[in-house]
Amino acid sequence: MKANAGIVELFSEAEIAARVQVLGREVADDIGPDILLIAVLKGSFVFTADLMRALHRAEVRPQVDFMQLSSYGSGTQSKGRVEVVRDVGDPIEGRTVLLVDDILESGRTLSFAKQNLLSRGACEVRLCVLLDKPHKRVAGIEADFVGFTCPDHFVVGYGLDYAHYHRELPFIGVIEGD
Repeated sequence: MKANAGIVELFSEAEIAARVQVLGREVADDIGPDILLIAVLKGSFVFTADLMRALHRAEVRPQVDFMQLSSYGSGTQSKGRVEVVRDVGDPIEGRTVLLVDDILESGRTLSFAKQNLLSRGACEVRLCVLLDKPHKRVAGIEADFVGFTCPDHFVVGYGLDYAHYHRELPFIGVIEGD
């Protein structure tokens, strides 16, 4: 049995790599060279690493920090309330922040994170997501930079998981039967 058996490729490794390079250039052109990247863990860590290198190629020298948020607790249903599990360590007051996440669906988590960072003194918080599912949105928030618009499927790979598996896949795929 192949390691990715039962997963149908949606976005290939090459498509993702090409799109991340373009995103790096778009961010550099739009925001400039002084950026604090804040990656929302855990799903965005692969995307953030590649985006950071794309920004380097675009002559941006970002600082990087991490934030882990949860709206699920130990269950599988969202509680509708977002909690900070791990907070950023770098000062954010007066900074331009690029909040990076793997996927924007309901918008609750990223809306919470953006407001949290602004309330703590960030001068600007922009959003960059690899995948956007606009048809799932319940919060009034949109990403400034989007890798791909994603169909209504549960996706895995390139940092996204199902029960903590499949993050290592170099592509984004759909589990068969979804």
